[in-house]
Amino acid sequence: MRSHEQGPLDSRDPILGHEYHVEYAIMSLRTLQTMRVGLTSRHFSTLRPALAKNRIHPSTIRNEDELQTLLLMSASSRTPLLTFWMANWCSSCKVVSPLLKELIERDGIGEQQGGVAFAEVEMDSPDLGGVGGIGTRYMINSIPTLLAFDRQEPQIESKVSKLGDLKSREFLVRWIETEAARQGQGGAGGSLWGFLGR
Repeated sequence: MRSHEQGPLDSRDPILGHEYHVEYAIMSLRTLQTMRVGLTSRHFSTLRPALAKNRIHPSTIRNEDELQTLLLMSASSRTPLLTFWMANWCSSCKVVSPLLKELIERDGIGEQQGGVAFAEVEMDSPDLGGVGGIGTRYMINSIPTLLAFDRQEPQIESKVSKLGDLKSREFLVRWIETEAARQGQGGAGGSLWGFLGR
């Protein structure tokens, strides 16, 4: 116990037995306040974030597991997945596919909006069930077709199957930029209910 005889500025702490200086306590308090301010302050930058690189998946999707894997990767990175539904016998697909790859890979269309992933889906693969298989789940009723996925949801209302649009560089640039801007925000509905207005 501290007695009044020792005075308020006693240099010994009776409990711990250590010397205790008022100046040290004040300095420590200021240091703690400085540290607290440093920990709670936020820094910001007016610079734009680095552009996200587009990614083209090198192998064609030939079964549902491959598609589901890409959808999960796309959702976890919040990157829209653009799928090009094609068939080996489709001559129009052989014209559209190189144009899409050029726009996405070489020209970097969509990177300023956050980037996209791109994969081709081979509709005539026996593991996808042919015409009555997985394509019907996503309302693919003609080949070639472009369909974007965002957060694993097919963006049915922005699906492109008109051959004139698929061959138009200007149309494809606008479409890719629009889909890239989603970045995990969804929209355009992922089911038949999107057509019926929910």
